[in-house]
Amino acid sequence: MATGLRSAITLIGLSLMVVAGAAWGWTQLSRPFPGKAEPPTCVESTYTEGDKIYPQDVTVSVLNASRREGLAGRTMQELVDQGFGEGDTENAPQGTDVPFAEIWAPDPENPAVKLLRTRFGQIEVVANDHDAAGLVVVVGDEFQTLREGRASVNVHGDVVVCGPAVE
Repeated sequence: MATGLRSAITLIGLSLMVVAGAAWGWTQLSRPFPGKAEPPTCVESTYTEGDKIYPQDVTVSVLNASRREGLAGRTMQELVDQGFGEGDTENAPQGTDVPFAEIWAPDPENPAVKLLRTRFGQIEVVANDHDAAGLVVVVGDEFQTLREGRASVNVHGDVVVCGPAVE
């Protein structure tokens, strides 16, 4: 093979490698940066005897069982203003009959339920494992506004509370 032909083939091969490398580099450079991952709405934390649970340790979701549009959103904002973590806000399942308010929780004896209940007074707590984040408050037509509740509750025994993710 002639020296000139060998040089031409080498230059063509090297040129193709440079073009392929430049194309790969451009695609890597022009890709969007990965977005910041959203933290989960609710992270389970364990509390032991003698600990205290505060509103900022508890995620609450609100379901609207009333005929008043936006009641769940307004109630959620009041809960967030009192320090609770923001969960889901949506309409209650079809056929839910709650005149004033109820708390739905997998464990009605959980101290977080007791803390949340101080905002509503003597409302019913129902053992319900709804798929909304955290504790669930269902508000009905007779519900108006929250009360000022306790700042914290004491833990007696080991409990798990679903609260906002710490960033």
